[in-house]
Amino acid sequence: MKLENRKKLKKIAPLKILAVSIHAIKNRHSFLRKTNFLMSFFSDYKKYKKANTNKNFDLKTEDLYPRIYDKTDTTPLDPVYFFQNNWCAKKIFENKPEKHYDIGSDAKFVGLISQYTPTTMVDIRPLEVDLENLSFIEGDITKLPFKDNEIKSLSSMCVIEHIGLGRYGDPIDSFGSEKAISEIKRVLATNGRLYISVPVDDKNKTYFNAHRAFTRDYLLKLFSPFTLLEEKYIYGNAIQETYDPTKGFGTGLFSFKK
Repeated sequence: MKLENRKKLKKIAPLKILAVSIHAIKNRHSFLRKTNFLMSFFSDYKKYKKANTNKNFDLKTEDLYPRIYDKTDTTPLDPVYFFQNNWCAKKIFENKPEKHYDIGSDAKFVGLISQYTPTTMVDIRPLEVDLENLSFIEGDITKLPFKDNEIKSLSSMCVIEHIGLGRYGDPIDSFGSEKAISEIKRVLATNGRLYISVPVDDKNKTYFNAHRAFTRDYLLKLFSPFTLLEEKYIYGNAIQETYDPTKGFGTGLFSFKK
């Protein structure tokens, strides 16, 4: 009953706008919880200071640097990025391309890939670091700076769903995802390999301005006539072989060949 009532309330536009606004601006933790974390920090500092006999390191109040949210019961991670980055890396390593390109994926992931195979990252926002085997091109996924059929190995993880929503400073465009896919199809070489991930759901939805979600059928239609080599799906903290719209929102991982 509570779930049904919540669904009804979400459909009342003013209430939904108020709720998302409060959620967007509220702090990570409640005042009470933050206070408890901070008290735990000073308790640990007091114990450490009392027990400190290591004169090889200065311990001064001016150097306090509280990290109060890291004392957790389990290793914190985002299961989507954990699964998708490992899946994509394995695919690239298995295929052993001479050169790999990535469009807009997590920079830490791209950096690791570049240490296995020379990699070029494309993004609308400059990457202000230097790393051997990693190069950068500033570019728009809807207008890629490559020739037709130029790229033999390409990835774009959790990117396509954001295009046109303005979240990352890109222009508003309700067909942003479709345009991005069209460009990816254009630049991928014949027999080239493509690795992507996108949110999936029971129907095509726009969760403005976070992302869009796709049904399996619509995504495969957009990438037609590419050959689907592999698909996996992340629901919660588990990865599985099949798309299950009854589970609602999840993340799909797709390997294609042109």
